[in-house]
Amino acid sequence: MAFLDLIERKRDGGALSPDEIHGFVKEVVAGALPREQVSAFLMAVLFRGMDDSERRILTLAMRDSGEVLVWTPDPGRPVVDKHSTGGVGDKVSLPLAPLLASLGFRVPMISGRGLGITGGTLDKLESIPGFSTRLPSERIRELVEEDGVAMVGQTDRMVPADRILYALRDVTGTVPSRDLITASILSKKLAEGLEALVLDVKCGAAAFMKTRSEATRLAESLEGLANQCGVGTRAFVTRMDQPLGRAAGNWLEVVESVECLRGRGPADLRELVCCFAGSLMVQTGRADDLAAAIGVAAGELDSGRPLAVWHRMLERQGSDMDAYSRRLDSVVLAPVVQEFRSPASGYVSQVDARRLGKALRRLGAGRLQAGDEVDPEVGFDQIVQVGDSVRTGDVLVRIHARTLQAADTAISEIANAFGIQDAPVDRQAVRIT
Repeated sequence: MAFLDLIERKRDGGALSPDEIHGFVKEVVAGALPREQVSAFLMAVLFRGMDDSERRILTLAMRDSGEVLVWTPDPGRPVVDKHSTGGVGDKVSLPLAPLLASLGFRVPMISGRGLGITGGTLDKLESIPGFSTRLPSERIRELVEEDGVAMVGQTDRMVPADRILYALRDVTGTVPSRDLITASILSKKLAEGLEALVLDVKCGAAAFMKTRSEATRLAESLEGLANQCGVGTRAFVTRMDQPLGRAAGNWLEVVESVECLRGRGPADLRELVCCFAGSLMVQTGRADDLAAAIGVAAGELDSGRPLAVWHRMLERQGSDMDAYSRRLDSVVLAPVVQEFRSPASGYVSQVDARRLGKALRRLGAGRLQAGDEVDPEVGFDQIVQVGDSVRTGDVLVRIHARTLQAADTAISEIANAFGIQDAPVDRQAVRIT
């Protein structure tokens, strides 16, 4: 393949044939193309875009670059999953996966790690002593068929093209391409062999898509293509201006997720968990009305059965349950805990998730680069939310840090993240569509 011709054609706004796209993906995986040429191609796609046909062919070619999971036919147990574009405190996957299994779905939830201020499901799970997210595909299939759920990382044999292309996008400034985002997300989800998928597309200060219109365009692109590829999909646009829930940081988010599984926890987290479960019930024909399905999901969440599924999953994936229970009882694992208190009385008008996310990353809860280690014990909890009433001296957020200096630095970084005003403030609806 004369790859330079393809770069020049895409640079000039031309379209590529299915054979050319398949050839490109095949040679990327084989390592046959110079790194600078692949980077140039990605930049051309960023500026010129792809049409619907090109985007679909690229997604399917990436999916087929590695292993695709195959499931035992069982109409009563649809294979489903959820994907989020990520944010600060976004822990929805942790309670959602066992809830879906408790509702009778099969959930091969293959997740990723955090990068920048965006948290990663694998990092949260690995804060649980002994929990293994690296399982071969045979074991993933076994757990999902027997228990209804496995929460794992991408295997070495699944979608290798995406690993290569994403690494290049991350260092070449081509991450923002809607076409490449769509292909990256859906190639991995399609490789799970899903029947239905729900998508959580974040918008706001701490989201990749800052505006509702940007998020809506991405949601439509993802939803449309996934449905074309045979996976019944619905996308929701949700807010990421303030953290989701009242905790951010790997272990602290596990604690809050368990509270959700106990039928408690923050209302915004519970709302999304039940909404996505209800949507998948409608998408798979197990319910006709979303509002009614959300009610069924909420009742199941309160039953205690999803919490039992969670405990079973932890055991089956290698967790030290005694150590886990001790940590859960203590909650606080970091050596230093400091409180940041309100300088005035009034109503919370702002909780800037982006500022908090940057401070989290400096504490060690996030990554600057994909290979960086994260500290599972640091983070924030007791975070106020927009609309809360506070008095002078009330806690706005509690900082969990490795050192006193790190805690003090975090306080200085987040001091302007909170707004307090005299007049009452309406609470923000987390779900936009």
